[in-house]
Amino acid sequence: MSSKVENTGVIAERADHGVTHVAVSLCSFQPVQNDLLCNVVMVKKNLKFVFGPCALQALDLVDQRSVTCLSSPSGRKAFQVMGGSGRLYTCFVSCHYCPCPAFAYTVLRRNEGLLCKHILAAYLCQAMGVTQQESVSDQQMSMLLSGTATP
Repeated sequence: MSSKVENTGVIAERADHGVTHVAVSLCSFQPVQNDLLCNVVMVKKNLKFVFGPCALQALDLVDQRSVTCLSSPSGRKAFQVMGGSGRLYTCFVSCHYCPCPAFAYTVLRRNEGLLCKHILAAYLCQAMGVTQQESVSDQQMSMLLSGTATP
């Protein structure tokens, strides 16, 4: 029975040491964590300053992995972005176009913004390297570009 107690004591001591080690590691990681958090907050503020209210909506689309890059063997690319409403928008960043109502109204008609949340989300995903990739045939891409079908 005494060996059980001794073994339990050794296990408890090792567990205690492990917890202390983890706590020390977390404490030393805290400044890095705070710096990263501050950087994220600054990036969000800067994006909102430059792109307006659509910046935070675009970041939500990025977080939800809503952006897919479609590419064909001929090298053509288009981005499909699942909007917050569940509608799929095909954006063309090469010519800076999105068929969504916000782009038509805010960017084209009123000239009050540079882009919509869908195009910004496509740019952000590209910059961050988190765009989902999908290959389509040249025929599918032609149909997509002409607006006659979606892959």
